[in-house]
Amino acid sequence: MDRPTLFDFHGVSMIKQFTDSWEEVQNFKARPDDIVIVSYPKSGTTWVCYIMDLLFFGKTCPERLTSIPLHERVPFLEISRTSPTSEYVQKGRDLLDQLTTTPHLIKTHLPVQFLPKSFWEQNSTIVYVARNAKDTAVSYYHFCRMNYCMPEPADWSTFLQNFEEGKVSYGSWYDHVSGWWEKKQSYSKLHYMFYEDLSEDTGREMDQLCSFLGLSLSAEDKENVLTRVKFDNMKTNKMSNFSTIHHMDQTVSPFMRKNDSVSLGKVGDWKNLFTVSQNEKFDEDYKQKLKNPTLHFH
Repeated sequence: MDRPTLFDFHGVSMIKQFTDSWEEVQNFKARPDDIVIVSYPKSGTTWVCYIMDLLFFGKTCPERLTSIPLHERVPFLEISRTSPTSEYVQKGRDLLDQLTTTPHLIKTHLPVQFLPKSFWEQNSTIVYVARNAKDTAVSYYHFCRMNYCMPEPADWSTFLQNFEEGKVSYGSWYDHVSGWWEKKQSYSKLHYMFYEDLSEDTGREMDQLCSFLGLSLSAEDKENVLTRVKFDNMKTNKMSNFSTIHHMDQTVSPFMRKNDSVSLGKVGDWKNLFTVSQNEKFDEDYKQKLKNPTLHFH
């Protein structure tokens, strides 16, 4: 299977599987009760999507949990068919049209300037999850190694350089997290979460998420969700671990790596891959590019 190549798309590095249906995506008709889950790639998107799906439908539609893959329950807005043999035989837009549950939960990695305008016009709810840059870079590298629908990552040193320069799918991490953070200041229906906080205390962050969404959980329901979203349970759940997606070669690197930061509490996986000199260079670059004084990562 040929891997895609990056190209400049309105100032952001992208690949065609995320832009081929661009006009259709931009003309998407949002609904006021739509909930959009946004992140830069490899920032805990699957984790938050699963939490959200359980919060809304874990009790009312429990059959979903064992019969429908997460990527169909929470469709990926901008994705088009990835290849002739891909399991994403339907565009994210088509999957959205087929949803029978409300509210619609919608996943996207789009930077803030690319989100279809109807979401703003309809005052839709947005949940953004951000993850520290170093762990994101490491997780993204391993993801590109195992996902043949992503550009060839080359070696770690090359990938890290490209990441720092925004020459990866969805462009600059710095622009992405900063753009959405700035939008939060003027758009009240945007909840900005940090992956590290979710790892530190999932229950606390889930309480804050429920408060934002206007949901009320019993202690029993909360405990049930917390159990289901533990790393070990998600890792073995075929409906959430992407093992049904054959263009992801989990023998190269599992979608949820054993020592990855997604293992609820293990933040700092970057230390296993960054060299001292890479870390020093990255820190200098970070100071130059993340300039918003109010946005802080662990």
